[in-house]
Amino acid sequence: MSAILFVHARGGPPLDYALPRIAAHAEVHVLALAPLPLVTAETWRPYCASVTEAVPSDGEALVELIRSHAERLAARAVLTFSEYAVVAVARACERLGLAGAGARVEAARDKRLMRRTWRDAGVPVPGFAEIHRAADIDKAFERLTPPLLLKAAWSAGSTAHLTVHDRDEALRAWQLGRDVMAASAEDGYAELHSADEGVSDFLLEEIVTASARDWFPGPGWGDYVSVEGIVADGVYHPICITGRLPTIPPFTERASIAPAELPEALQRRIEEVSRAAVDALGLGTCATHTEIKLAPGGRDMWLIETAARFGGVMTTRQVEAVFGLDMIGMLTRQLLGRPVAYPHRMLTAPGSDGPGAQAPGTDGAVAARPGAAGSLVILAADPLGEPWTRLPVWDFDAVEWSELLGPGSTIELVHERSLPVGTPMPAYRQAEGANTMAALCFLTAESAPALLADCARIIEALPKALTAHLSTGQAQ
Repeated sequence: MSAILFVHARGGPPLDYALPRIAAHAEVHVLALAPLPLVTAETWRPYCASVTEAVPSDGEALVELIRSHAERLAARAVLTFSEYAVVAVARACERLGLAGAGARVEAARDKRLMRRTWRDAGVPVPGFAEIHRAADIDKAFERLTPPLLLKAAWSAGSTAHLTVHDRDEALRAWQLGRDVMAASAEDGYAELHSADEGVSDFLLEEIVTASARDWFPGPGWGDYVSVEGIVADGVYHPICITGRLPTIPPFTERASIAPAELPEALQRRIEEVSRAAVDALGLGTCATHTEIKLAPGGRDMWLIETAARFGGVMTTRQVEAVFGLDMIGMLTRQLLGRPVAYPHRMLTAPGSDGPGAQAPGTDGAVAARPGAAGSLVILAADPLGEPWTRLPVWDFDAVEWSELLGPGSTIELVHERSLPVGTPMPAYRQAEGANTMAALCFLTAESAPALLADCARIIEALPKALTAHLSTGQAQ
């Protein structure tokens, strides 16, 4: 079996889900640039032919580390699911002559370059200005219409995103954002290709008016969607659209849901905008996760970003559960130069025009698929984003989930992305976004509306549900 080098860093699907799907097609060798999840090691470790832990360097040294390790293994492919490692892995693949995201990968990482590329290609993006120094903030407010969103150019998970209304507020937010990015880097949540990237690189962009009402047939949806896909030798294959719960201030995600309950005609229009955006980036072979904001009226839309990796949290598992497509296995086969059966066109509903399940390592039995699947991020914030006034300890088993879920719904804890039981819930801070996550849960339901309702009940009830088993004197 061919060898494949998997570069582990912060983010991406949990290893206990991802590695079995890679190992179904290749001999997996892990190069770990971040601490490995020991809590699930019994599940993922048997799928590894070798595991090497390395102190992450940066720049040329990191690229050379990956390249030399892959060369020693005679690896046929190098793969990562981490936002922070995609540039380094792409550069190593170029030197090895292997399939990868390609020479233009930074356009799918640096939000400034991404927006410049899209603007020049005529892809719809909000007005923006790059912030390199304080004087750039003055110029931004001269030509952009506030309020504006300050974004770290190399961030992920809404980290260092802040809404600002005037120059002075923007200056304070820029300093706070740099502090947050520096702290994130200390924890390993920062660009690995260059230690200098991300801490001071920001942009200001106009906050476009968006609305889910004219797009979705029912309530509860957020005003943006993501198109999950794979680029294969420069050819983009959109797989499906995933929806969201509404974000909380500034724009922190709470839940991702598949399928997105949109009329097919609207999905096809989103598909074409996504295609224009991904094609403009000029990627080689990689996963893609493209976020699109939906305007009132059900017609216009704006690109938020495209990443040259799979969507975060449990997006790939959601797609597999609902649509029957193992995207991790598909990308693995593509990188190895093997045949891949892509959908003839983007799937718009379970059972629509597609090649069917490609789940690896199964015994041939076909499990019933849920009508919907989702990832719920556990944050200490109420439905409107207000931080909890009390911070209980996190304990998944202390919650009576049956009281919060609808008929036929299920929930499970994603251990690799969750704090240990007994850890106090982290306080929600807008500037830190998903960095304040306490846990991640995977849910299934009979339908997307049912799953939306499940998530809403959980978010509303969780502060009391975490302490319901305690006496008043014990609650923290």
